[in-house]
Amino acid sequence: MIWNNVLIRLPNNPSRRFKAAASLAVLTLALSGCMYPKERLGQNQVPAKDAVASVQMVVDLYQKDTGLLPMKNASENTPKYEKFIVDFAKLQQKNYISELPSASFEKGGSYYFVIQNEEKDPAVKLLPITTFQAVNDIQAESDRYKRNNGGAIPSGEQVYPGFYRINYAKLAVKEPELRSVYSGGALTLMMDERGRVYADYGSDLMRAVQKRGLDAIKPEEDLRVLLAEGTDFVPVKAPVYYLVNKEPVPQP
Repeated sequence: MIWNNVLIRLPNNPSRRFKAAASLAVLTLALSGCMYPKERLGQNQVPAKDAVASVQMVVDLYQKDTGLLPMKNASENTPKYEKFIVDFAKLQQKNYISELPSASFEKGGSYYFVIQNEEKDPAVKLLPITTFQAVNDIQAESDRYKRNNGGAIPSGEQVYPGFYRINYAKLAVKEPELRSVYSGGALTLMMDERGRVYADYGSDLMRAVQKRGLDAIKPEEDLRVLLAEGTDFVPVKAPVYYLVNKEPVPQP
């Protein structure tokens, strides 16, 4: 069966085949008003929800058939929200999809499709490559600055305890213009006292905390989960945040 330019192989078992086809029909109707023209992806930087839903369906089917998840291996040192990228090559080789999602990096899009909560309830999410690459680029510049300046870091004003804005003048580079995938607002970068560069999701987390309710947040709860589980996107390159004095504060 072909849906949203993706070939989905239905189970051979007649009962499961009927259920899968029925679920696909319902999902198609529910998402029919949410589709983005391909040419608008670059402008909006946010694909339609069916981009995630269709890949989720294929991942679920692959796991049912094989008992495995179609994901690339990652080392133990890979950050939580950067690991387990969906292995589209494997899905194509085994005829679970015919074409790659237009939003995927492998197709020239702006996102990696990643699998989170892989052990209990695997969920497909999107990793924004623009933010991922910008942090890596500024990290490389920061490391170069440290090497050439006796270990000093190119820090600016302090924004949180142990975290600072980046002095781009010291790096002789232009500040990247980034937008939050959660709000569309400006997304700035910061660094810790060792010069490690992060994206600052403080304002996005504040909205997520207010939506959930301050009283529902546990002490030392990793607030990044609110964004990862409550949206289609992972907070890539974010440090751990705790709620301190009713505000999200990154932890060194």
